[in-house]
Amino acid sequence: MEQTREFIQIYNIEVIIGLLMAFFVLLVLYLIAEIRISKLKSRYKELVRGSDGINIEELLLKNGYEVEELRRDISVLSKEIETLDTKLTFAIQKVGFIRYNAFADMGSELSFSIVFLDNFLSGFVLTSIYGREQSICYAKPIKDGKSIYPLSAEEIQAIDRAIRGESYANSF
Repeated sequence: MEQTREFIQIYNIEVIIGLLMAFFVLLVLYLIAEIRISKLKSRYKELVRGSDGINIEELLLKNGYEVEELRRDISVLSKEIETLDTKLTFAIQKVGFIRYNAFADMGSELSFSIVFLDNFLSGFVLTSIYGREQSICYAKPIKDGKSIYPLSAEEIQAIDRAIRGESYANSF
């Protein structure tokens, strides 16, 4: 400790000048750092505030809430789609149609059989037979692609078309 005092007493002016130089160098470095920090703060504020006045932080929060709301909506829609899929299995999905001439002496094909089936091949076949004197329309239930009632060749053909998904537009 004694040696340090002696050194300072001998080189008093040089130590003070050295400390002042170090102080000014540190002051300059501090000012440079402050200027850089100030520029970074202004750039950060511009980024956060946005160039057109929109706060990016608020925008990100808003987008986060909207994404969460959309996820909830998608979840609800997925459940509704599952419900609709279940209901649609029992809806008419397959249609088969055939026109034919029920009587050889009649001119055009005014009789027809049309089949409406669900996904489980259940439904009905509707047949209309046209004659000169009268026209008859009747329906037969279909379960698993078959009926408990006897089916005509045209009704069987219409059921086959429905099961195969064949276009019935050719029959018009």
